[in-house]
Amino acid sequence: MTAHPARDLDQALRALADPNRRAILEAVRSGPRPVGQIATEVGLSQQTTSHHLGVLRAAGLTSSSREGARHLFVVDTDGLAAVRAYLDTFWPAKLAGLKAAVEAREADRRG
Repeated sequence: MTAHPARDLDQALRALADPNRRAILEAVRSGPRPVGQIATEVGLSQQTTSHHLGVLRAAGLTSSSREGARHLFVVDTDGLAAVRAYLDTFWPAKLAGLKAAVEAREADRRG
């Protein structure tokens, strides 16, 4: 995901915008699962689940492996890095604002 960070972020955010895809991520966050099990858990057909898994994989948010005849999917935490890095940029401004508000309140109490 390092070649085009803006494109990677856009693709990941588009993938995360769909509630079915977020439900699939929740289903596979604890470990590898086959498509059939994921589909049952999220209440979608296997075909629809496979489609959403393809979008998530293309966005770098899931990865897959083979275990015998089974195709297993799991969250790719490295793929979430672009989203996290983007969201983390908002915290310093929020924390600075909170700090300023607390300091102003303290100054008013002393003043």
